[in-house]
Amino acid sequence: MHVPDGFLDAPTSVATAGFAALGVGLALRGARRELDERTAPMAGLVAAFIFAMQMLNFPVPPSTSGHLLGGALAAVLVGPWTGVLCLSVVLLVQSLMFADGGVTALGTNITLMGVIGVGVGWLVFRGLQRLLPSTPAMVAPAAALGGLLSVPVAAVAFTGLYAVGGEAAVDLSTLLAAMAAWHTLIGIGEAAITALTVASIMTVRPDLVYGARAVLESRELEIRTPADADADTDGSVA
Repeated sequence: MHVPDGFLDAPTSVATAGFAALGVGLALRGARRELDERTAPMAGLVAAFIFAMQMLNFPVPPSTSGHLLGGALAAVLVGPWTGVLCLSVVLLVQSLMFADGGVTALGTNITLMGVIGVGVGWLVFRGLQRLLPSTPAMVAPAAALGGLLSVPVAAVAFTGLYAVGGEAAVDLSTLLAAMAAWHTLIGIGEAAITALTVASIMTVRPDLVYGARAVLESRELEIRTPADADADTDGSVA
């Protein structure tokens, strides 16, 4: 998914850089409402985890590659705005220090993975939360489906950018078919990792999962009286 230098023409790269800058600017403002004593430490851990995930690349013919994105995972764990910042920092470090993704294509990569990947993952997750039962058990499945859909959507968006300003000698229909098919498979892996990670944290510290806050706040506190305890004891003895 990392777009290299020279794959898109200069006007397209400049346009995506402007869009990425706008997205990061909005994320800096929005993250103020998300970051607190729980989210701030999690943001660093999430960025490190996504960095490690994205270092695993899979060849995607023709002439490109795919990998796990982590956008939905970041959005669910630390919030969508903070998630955009996490992905942007990861992509910046990868581009400048590891030559993973071109420097001139940094705006394109942030647009695809940091803005579209996180945005689609979060919107799918929140939409499912409104449709599914409002229980903690539904948080991980909703996050998984967000991860599943975010990857091929970002891949198709890349194909759209290539259709506008592609410079490489790659047939558009071939590229679209390859990107959509391979990234759907990668999306399945992303869904599995997202589900396992979110479910694990929900088991031990659900309060650390940003996407679970609405569910946890809506749960009614069950108040048990001594009479209820006596009734349970009597029932078990009987």
